[in-house]
Amino acid sequence: MGLLKLLDQKHLKKQVVVIVQRCITNYRVSLFEQLKKLLEQDGIELRLLYGDATKTEQTKLDTVDVTWGEKLFTRYLWGNRICWQPFFSQVKDADLVIATQENKLVCNLWPLFGWRKYKFAFWGHGKNMQIVPTLWGKLKEHTKFLTTNRVDWWFVYTRISQLQVSRLGFSEDKITNLENSVDTLGLKALCEAVTGDEVEAIRSELSLGGGPVGLYIGSLYKDKRLEFLLSAGLLLSQKIPDFRLVVIGTGPQSVLIKNAQIEYPWLRYVGRQIERSKARYLKMASVLLNPGLVGLGILDAFAAGIPIVTTDCGLHSPEIDYLRQGENGYMTANTLEDYVQTVEHILTDTTLASYLQKGCLEASNHYTIENMAANFHAGILKALS
Repeated sequence: MGLLKLLDQKHLKKQVVVIVQRCITNYRVSLFEQLKKLLEQDGIELRLLYGDATKTEQTKLDTVDVTWGEKLFTRYLWGNRICWQPFFSQVKDADLVIATQENKLVCNLWPLFGWRKYKFAFWGHGKNMQIVPTLWGKLKEHTKFLTTNRVDWWFVYTRISQLQVSRLGFSEDKITNLENSVDTLGLKALCEAVTGDEVEAIRSELSLGGGPVGLYIGSLYKDKRLEFLLSAGLLLSQKIPDFRLVVIGTGPQSVLIKNAQIEYPWLRYVGRQIERSKARYLKMASVLLNPGLVGLGILDAFAAGIPIVTTDCGLHSPEIDYLRQGENGYMTANTLEDYVQTVEHILTDTTLASYLQKGCLEASNHYTIENMAANFHAGILKALS
């Protein structure tokens, strides 16, 4: 009788899924909260382990703590190329552990190449989308190549990532496309709630006049190609005299924008904006400008119903997969002339602008945090089975 009771308890043991994150950004919190609730309905416990961001990452002011999460000891070495973040003792009773495929996370090597009793999965891009053509850059990509097929399951960001992982030989049947997203429905609701008076108040406060507004929103660092953005703004101000460019964000290159604002009367820098304040600026804009790396920022454009214009710069994150050329935005040739010409066309052709806005809003209904959580949930159930 005692043996039967023991076997029954083992059978009824709640399954445990552990997600390990190097750090938590604010836009991920809603995903983890929704995923936790979905898994609880299946009797599965979700635990979240995370550590601290690098000092450079902390300047973006977008990392947070999660009350139900578990904090990991974190130390960065060798110029942040290595992150020591041991999680072994916390996952010993887990059924599935999901970690990001970052080369710097050396603690991933144990579950990849050592002994473990739990299933181990990667969450990520499948490759470095901003690969540097140096010996070090090639070495990092080769390391990713060696680890890609050593996991039990893959949770990829987009279709681009799915193709990359399967191209390296990983089974299509064990790949879940999450369709990476943020809370687009929440941002969409905030944008819809912005009144005309609020928009006029911002225009008045920033002395924008009544002309078209181009908006950059995102972190300020090298891969965003801010010098290109400023050059485009200058040419647009010459072609459309009442054009204004508003820059939202913070980061290592904030000083570049601050100094440029002194020189260029058509430029406004307003720092970091979040939630309703961010929605007011989005509601005011005619086009979202980002000639450099495009990632989740494309979802801001969709939620606000404003087209995004970028370039074929070779730096984009997997979310560039969501861009539909001529339907919800444009990727131009990687030249200043083509970029400015396309933006000017959108700003001066009301029929085209209206068509693109419709495409953005349609995309915003698909790429949602709710759909991403549902995809994640379905993938976890498959991985556990």
